[in-house]
Amino acid sequence: MALKLEDKQAIVAEVAGVASKSLSAAAADYSGLTVGEMNELRAKARQGNIYLRVVRNTLARRAVQDTEFACMSEQLTGALILGFSQSEPGAVARLFRDFAKGHEKFAVKLLAIGGQAMGPEHLEAISKLPSRDEAIATLMAVMQAPITKFVRTLAEPHAKFVRTLAAVRDQKQAS
Repeated sequence: MALKLEDKQAIVAEVAGVASKSLSAAAADYSGLTVGEMNELRAKARQGNIYLRVVRNTLARRAVQDTEFACMSEQLTGALILGFSQSEPGAVARLFRDFAKGHEKFAVKLLAIGGQAMGPEHLEAISKLPSRDEAIATLMAVMQAPITKFVRTLAEPHAKFVRTLAAVRDQKQAS
């Protein structure tokens, strides 16, 4: 069924709006998947706050044209499903990696993050990027470490003195 011009413009505007707010994107070849498998992928995407859309490549190129994902334009060929991660940079890569493990016909073709397009060989590295909460926890641990070490260093002379007194007491009680 042919799309009218207004429908095409609406699709381009929708995808462009999502792309402008997204942190990362991925494209995968979905040909050969059943409707049930596609529904399974979409359900997992909804849980992870990931926008998925099957869009004609010409419309996808126009949608990402003025975003940081313009680097993807040349490689958008074939039957592709686009995924945009809106909350974590590695979320869409994790979703596609996990889904591809159980479905041989699903193949990741392209990843983009920070204005750089990457091939599927970078899928594992991008999928291991920490979530926002993990990154904040790591940062807090790094910031807290020097303070904790300083407090331990200040407390050590007192602790050593107490241990020495306890050893002297135990020695006197033993004799």
